[in-house]
Amino acid sequence: MASQAGAEAVILVGGKGTRLRPLTLSAPKPMLPTAGVPFLTHLLSRIAEAGITRVVLGTSYKAEVFEEHFGDGADLGLQLEYVTETEPLGTGGGIRNVLPRLTADNVMVFNGDVLGGTDLRAILKTHETTRADVTLHLVRVSDPRAFGCVPTDADGRVTAFLEKTQDPPTDQINAGCYVFRREYIEKIPAGRPVSVEREVFPALLTEGARVQGHVDTSYWRDMGTPEDFVRGSADLVRGIAPSSVLPGQRGESLVHEGAGIAPGALLIGGTVVGRGAEVGAGARLDGAILFDGAKVEAGATVERSIIGFGARIGPRALVRDGVIGDGASVGARCELLRGARVWPGVQIPDGGIRFSTDV
Repeated sequence: MASQAGAEAVILVGGKGTRLRPLTLSAPKPMLPTAGVPFLTHLLSRIAEAGITRVVLGTSYKAEVFEEHFGDGADLGLQLEYVTETEPLGTGGGIRNVLPRLTADNVMVFNGDVLGGTDLRAILKTHETTRADVTLHLVRVSDPRAFGCVPTDADGRVTAFLEKTQDPPTDQINAGCYVFRREYIEKIPAGRPVSVEREVFPALLTEGARVQGHVDTSYWRDMGTPEDFVRGSADLVRGIAPSSVLPGQRGESLVHEGAGIAPGALLIGGTVVGRGAEVGAGARLDGAILFDGAKVEAGATVERSIIGFGARIGPRALVRDGVIGDGASVGARCELLRGARVWPGVQIPDGGIRFSTDV
């Protein structure tokens, strides 16, 4: 059952998403609403567009949620299969674990938490034309210090895998998308945790395998932190990040059906308002993400923050760079700043938390 592109895809979605807690207490990170659809939908639609039809999801944390939502993948024009890790196996072990379900000679592997815009067909073409054993998508970033670097030679072959450093020799970083020849997946040790970045790739260089880099400057963001999640979502809404899932006009906000926006509310900066959510008069939402059923009352301000399912922000409250868990309630005139996180169901009374005086 090989697909048109002669490749199959594997998406690693087993992570616990701890950096996005408390949102990931109820849903795995790839299922969090991103511009109105589960984050993973954006990646699956890109894979389908590239002509790959068979996708295996390597799940672990809250594994059942993926199949409940996506089923057999027919809605997206895909054939989806699910393999659940009973013990966490790391990135390399996760790839090796799905091998029995793979039939194609070339397998495209994705980290399930990257929002990207690169042309997947171009990566596959690089893999074919260079006859590579493994091809890595490398993306050029303006500040590579936060990432491990991957230098390449004049022929585009990878020469090293370097840890994070304050003085990186190249601006090319591992973008979390790889193409493996099947036999190189077979070489990954089975039944134990393996890191593809720290163990598999360096070993390939040592044994002289052809590891090719496909370098571009396409849109790329790891959605692992609240800050990146907010920025990635806003980029989708504003059309900076491409996605075929989002129809029509892009702009300053995306308001889903059944949401209520009172007169005088301001929605800017790529704000997303979920289904059945409510925004009160004079509220200001700048780069905010309101999950379904969330409520922001009159005169409140929400900036660069995520408001969980059914959570409430009281009148004239301020939430900036925060994460509010599902069903939590932030009382009137509260101020939550600089990475504040409120756990699900927590009730903060009116004026209960502030960063300034109340006069």
